Amino acid sequence: MRSYDTGNAELDEAVDALIELATDSEGSSNADLVRELIVTSLKTLSGGTERGDVKLMNSTLKELRYSFLIFQGYRDVPKVTMYGSARVESHDPNYELAARFAKRMVDQHGWMVVTGAGPGIMEAGNRGAGSDYSFGVNVRLPFEAGANPWVHESRLINYKYFFTRKLAFVKESDAFVLFPGGFGTLDEAFELLTLIQTGKSDLHPVVMLEAPGTGYWDPWLHLVDTLVEQGLIASDDLNLFTVTTDLNEAIDEIRSFYAVYHSQRYVDGDLILRLNTEPSDALVEELNERFADIIRTGRIEKIGATSAEIATDDQIDLPRLRFRFDRRHLGRLRCLIDHLNGADRPIRHQSE
Repeated sequence: MRSYDTGNAELDEAVDALIELATDSEGSSNADLVRELIVTSLKTLSGGTERGDVKLMNSTLKELRYSFLIFQGYRDVPKVTMYGSARVESHDPNYELAARFAKRMVDQHGWMVVTGAGPGIMEAGNRGAGSDYSFGVNVRLPFEAGANPWVHESRLINYKYFFTRKLAFVKESDAFVLFPGGFGTLDEAFELLTLIQTGKSDLHPVVMLEAPGTGYWDPWLHLVDTLVEQGLIASDDLNLFTVTTDLNEAIDEIRSFYAVYHSQRYVDGDLILRLNTEPSDALVEELNERFADIIRTGRIEKIGATSAEIATDDQIDLPRLRFRFDRRHLGRLRCLIDHLNGADRPIRHQSE
């Protein structure tokens, strides 16, 4: 593989010396990547990069580094991101529902809550979770105040850009719940579904939740049904989300997703599903028959940790399934995971 360098031998030697100087005696598994970051930065000096572009790169890198630092100590704690309008008042039934949802996820199930740190639904989520179990990923806007009072400063991150904030939402959360909201909420809804539908994000439970009688998500569902009718998305894509007015159903949707399924990773082109419990041989055989349409070649089989996972100490004690997924029908893959979890989801008919 070609070395990534500046093209200046003297400068490359200086970069190598800097990495060696900055690395402790035990070394660092990230030294090669940090070297590339430095080289990339240096290339902006000689490549004619405009100052505004360098400022964007600089702000982005600093925001991401600080974000990862804040979340780093909580990576083993499951988190749910809550989206929704900043304009919802505290007496609104959706505000009350959001607060109840967050409180139950924390008190009864041990999750933490991530919001955009603002007022409205975001405030309700942080308020219900309590400051000790809340994260706030705030984007600085000229027409809104700072974070709501329910986010402790030690778990508050302020972003200049929406795209770095969005990355933090998706990267750090295990589930997503969307309450009624404006352009921003709908933007997040479609971006989440796009990332999952295209395989750019792992599968996660996505729930559209609203208070009974408020009628927010029904028009959205009709729009999504139109996309199916016109062949713009597949009918299987309807499996990637759940719409409900029932708090218990929303919580069950999230918790049941992780009943057996734990996480996923691709290794040498194969999809590896890491599981909390080992499935029976009969269930594996059933999966092979029921989901043969999304297996490109071979079969679904039980395996131990792969060498790539062992090398990075990546959940090596968990049982696994491996198969060559077609990487296209993510809605069907969601059905496979539901079947593993023993909670087959009913197929939602259009406009029901």
